Parts: sequence; C-alpha cells; structure tokens
Amino acid sequence: MKKIFVLSFISVGYFLNAQSLSNSPYAAYGIGDVKYDNTIETSSMGGISTAYISDFSSNFNFGNPANNGNFELTSIKLEATNENNYFKTDYNSTKSTKHSTYLSNISIAFPVSPKIKMGFLYQPYSSKSYEILHSETIADGTVYGNKFTGSGTLNTAQVALSYKINPKFSVGAKANYYFGNLYDLNEFTTSTADLINGYETKNSIKNFNFTLGTSYQSINTSTDKKLTIGATATFGNTSKMTTEYTNSTYYYTDVDIKSTPTVIENKKNNSNNLIPLQASVGVGYGSENEWFVSGQIDYKKGESISYFGNTFDYKDSYRVSAGGWYLPNYNNFRSYFSRVVYRYGAFYEKGNIELYGNSINKFGVSAGVMLPFKNSGIGRMSGLEIGVEVGKRGTLKDNLINQNFVNVKVGFNFADRWFRKQLYN
Repeated sequence: MKKIFVLSFISVGYFLNAQSLSNSPYAAYGIGDVKYDNTIETSSMGGISTAYISDFSSNFNFGNPANNGNFELTSIKLEATNENNYFKTDYNSTKSTKHSTYLSNISIAFPVSPKIKMGFLYQPYSSKSYEILHSETIADGTVYGNKFTGSGTLNTAQVALSYKINPKFSVGAKANYYFGNLYDLNEFTTSTADLINGYETKNSIKNFNFTLGTSYQSINTSTDKKLTIGATATFGNTSKMTTEYTNSTYYYTDVDIKSTPTVIENKKNNSNNLIPLQASVGVGYGSENEWFVSGQIDYKKGESISYFGNTFDYKDSYRVSAGGWYLPNYNNFRSYFSRVVYRYGAFYEKGNIELYGNSINKFGVSAGVMLPFKNSGIGRMSGLEIGVEVGKRGTLKDNLINQNFVNVKVGFNFADRWFRKQLYN
C-alpha cells in the first residue's frame, strides 16, 4: 500500500513538470511569470503565511516553516488552478483573453515528534507561455514585423522542517530546489525580405537556496485571544543557469519547420543570481478556533539577468498582504455551514519590472472556503478547499498592457493519523 502511494505521488509530480501554464505577456522578461508560492489556504487570505499559525492540526505552513506547532496529523494536499486572464492595450485597441488549468500544488506533511514537523511540496515556480505579434508600416509601404514567443516551466521542490522550542517560540528551515527549462524566441522580418532573422534564448536552470523562519505566539488562556509575530528570510543561492543564444536566419517550409538555417552567432554563458534575496515579516491577532486576521510585508531584492543577449535589471519590489479567516461554530453539527472556514484577503505588489518608466504593479482581493468532509471535526479538519483571486496587473500607459485576472483554485486536504504504530487494539 505504501509503495503504491509513493508511486502515485511521483507520477503526479511528473505530470506537474510536463504541463503548460498560461500567463501574462510580461512573462517575456527574465524567468517568466512567477506564481506566488503558497497553497489555497494562504492565497485565499491575500497571501499571508509569515505570522499565520493554523488553529487546526491538519494544515502545514510552507511559507514560514516555523509556524507548524499545532500540526499533528499526516496531511496530503492536491490542488489545481484555473487562470483566466483578460488583456488590453491602447496599441491598435487590441484585446485578448487566455485561459489555462493546471495542477498547482502537491504536498505531504507529517509530525516526526511532538516538537518536530516535516513537509514535502512540489509546484510550479514560474512559467513562460506567450506569443506577441507586432507590425509597423513605414512611408514606402514596407511592413516590419516582430514575433515574440516563449515557453517552459520552472518548478520547485521543497523540504520543510519545524521545531517548537517552547509553547511560545518556534523555528523552522526549508530547502528549495528550482529546476526547469525556459525558451524565448524573437523573430524579425519585412515584407521585402526572403528570410527571417531569429534570436533564440534557451535557459537550463538548476538552483538551490534555503529559507529560515521564526515565530512567536502568545495566548491569553482566560480569553483565548492570541498574538502572533513571524519572520522569514530566503538566501544562500547556489545555482547554475546555463544560457545559450543563437542568432540565425531561415524561412519556414511549414508552420514549425525551419529551412536552410544559417547561424550568425552562437554563444553560451552561466549565471548564478537567478533567485534573489527575499524577506518577510508579519503580525496577526485572533481568537482560538473562531477568527484570525493578519498583515504581512514581503521584500524581494532586485537583480540583473540576461535577456536576448542584453542585461535586464529587475528592481527591488515589495508586497503588502492582509487577510484572515472566520469559523462560525465548529461544534454546531446541525448547521453544516457553521462548520465551514471562511477566508478573505487583499494584496498590493510593487512589481520588479519597470518599462518606459512604468512599474508593472499588481493588486487584488481574494476569498475562499474550506468545506469539511462529513466526518471532519476540529481535531481532524479534512475537506474541499476553494479559493478565488480577482485583480489587475500592468498599465495602459505608453502602449503597455493592462491585465485583469480571475483565478479559481480547487483542492483537497486529506488529513488523518496515518503512518503511526498503534499501541493498543
């Protein structure tokens, strides 16, 4: 039985690695469109995780590995995301839409001892899946055309460990491994030319870093009110990104078949600044098993990367998140919806991409529910997770692209006291 489970877990991971994800045209820059690194649980609350310690024993926090003092069950999560993007630009009054559905997260977590908890997670980190066409007619009637295309996915596998020092203080560590291949192609031609000039960029990525976290939680036992403070830092990159550039001319005999390619230039280089330094601080307040609200600030250091053979500078960026959850009455078994966990949140992200003096920012609101299975209780909170994010990214200034998005996330959390040796029959 255990062997079958392990093989199933690996096969799901292979499918996640092979899938194609939809994203924004802004994915053309750098390592693509970064998927915010969290589960349905935290994304439904605006992305808060740094100062979020679940009241329930079935939720493992990968955002801050220190926040798992209450985790006591074995938990398996499978989650999928449906992205719906709506693009608009003032350039030729162009509008377009793009949709995709993909497996966004698989994880397993379990307690090693009353003080030590461990979790494994596998999910997409970023992706490229875009196609942009641009044409311009000059005075003599010649048409100049550019086509930009990109594909590929950068995935991450994580191992997290938490340790509870005492009832108030906990620490945690997480190892992050990023791997994948990303591809960009810029093609140029004119109506009077016989050939196409293509500039290919192929990135092969293997990157490792780690996250350290800490948390403090004080509970007033007379009122069940609690205050939580948390912090994380991600650093220590040991990476290898091999980039190959090929500048060539050719023409197409079929849709995807190049004929008579002539290489003008081919070169390779290596870089190791792929994933930047990141840090986060958060504070939260709530009432045990009733409600919780939290605020969080994330910081990401800018870096320089190679883009079509040139240097592109990412700016320092930050994200402000706020959110929480509410549980009406988990003991009311006459009313199912009184045992549903309701989540809410909002966020604003100052983007790390700047084009023509415009920062590509992002903001949105989110909501979600945790619908418990029939036999779930406060000590075994398994169920169906549903989350929704609605927001906006980009701008219409200087003929740039405005992106509106509606993302729907659905997943299952199966939690029980598995893999434990029974002491009594």
